Amino acid sequence: MRYWLMKSEPSVVGVDDVLAMPKQTVDWWGIRNYQARNFMRDQMKVGDQVFFYHSNCAMPGIAGLAEVAKLAYPDRTQFDPASHYFDPKATPENPRWMNVDVRVVRKTRLVSLDELRRHPELAHMRVLQRGNRLSITPVDPAEWGFIVGRLMKEEE
Repeated sequence: MRYWLMKSEPSVVGVDDVLAMPKQTVDWWGIRNYQARNFMRDQMKVGDQVFFYHSNCAMPGIAGLAEVAKLAYPDRTQFDPASHYFDPKATPENPRWMNVDVRVVRKTRLVSLDELRRHPELAHMRVLQRGNRLSITPVDPAEWGFIVGRLMKEEE
């Protein structure tokens, strides 16, 4: 099993939105970075654990725990000319962009970006690295354990 941090803008799709969806599951559409696509396509497996991260908002941070619910398949938005994510070079026979389905397991208290930065145990976490703009990043098992075992325990 692997661990991931996946960013979503809560104004587009947030944890509460997914919890209101059938099976509390959403297709993670709109990724247009090759490295993030490759993570989904080549490395994510059903059952992998996910930090659902709210980005591009007043208080960015981890807002929930989720899991990969379906392996990668073509992102439907690449074929839709009306979509902001349309890719004229993509075809159903040769899709360029993939997504996975993600199921929210539970909403958590917001573990803010600032809070993550305060802990030396997380100093190497990719989301905290200068210049990192990837919407999907792997999370080291020790980082996952620290956040779930210590930071999220503080909410109980």
